Amino acid sequence: MINQFFPNVTMDDLITATNETLYMTLISVAGTFILGLLLGLLLYLSGPGGLWQNKILNWITASVVNIFRAIPFIILILLLFPFTDFLIGTIRGPKAALPALIIGGAPFYARLVEIALKEVDKGVIEAAKSMGSKSSTLIFKVLLPESMPALVSGITVTAIALIGYTAVAGAIGAGGLGDFAYFYGFQRSDFDVVFICTILIVIIVFIFQFIGDFVSRKLDKR
Repeated sequence: MINQFFPNVTMDDLITATNETLYMTLISVAGTFILGLLLGLLLYLSGPGGLWQNKILNWITASVVNIFRAIPFIILILLLFPFTDFLIGTIRGPKAALPALIIGGAPFYARLVEIALKEVDKGVIEAAKSMGSKSSTLIFKVLLPESMPALVSGITVTAIALIGYTAVAGAIGAGGLGDFAYFYGFQRSDFDVVFICTILIVIIVFIFQFIGDFVSRKLDKR
């Protein structure tokens, strides 16, 4: 049936491209969550009224986040070629796309983390402080648990953005559905290939959105 409607699509190549997109997305989401969470915590804790209030530290962190958020992803990939080659040993393939995906996604998520933390009830934080809670206790027992539904929603939004980034990375040889759509579809004028790649990317986005919304709702009801 697929061959009937999409005559130029090779199933083995399509499955490989889909697996590469899922690989890039899952690994980059995990890396983005960790790095973005650290940056977001640093932004919040070093900001005005934060536990570690420090203007210089906050300015440096905010500047790093803003700079990398401002760089278009396609340019960021090119700028990171030397770093990627040093770290991975190549600038092509799904693994080579991971540094750019994580570095591109983490600053975006860091701002969402900062917003989520600012929405935590100040009364809860003050109550924990009055009980003599240490900074680590406030972070891991109050701030993160209280903001978890918003953090999950934020990483869901970021994951969907990263799926789009993988398609962009594919256009310069990172593999995945973007690579398959561009090199095997667009450049050969086989638009059935482009179309089926688009459908699969949309399906992946819907799956990530469904999972993120489901987890966020479950956490919100706790």
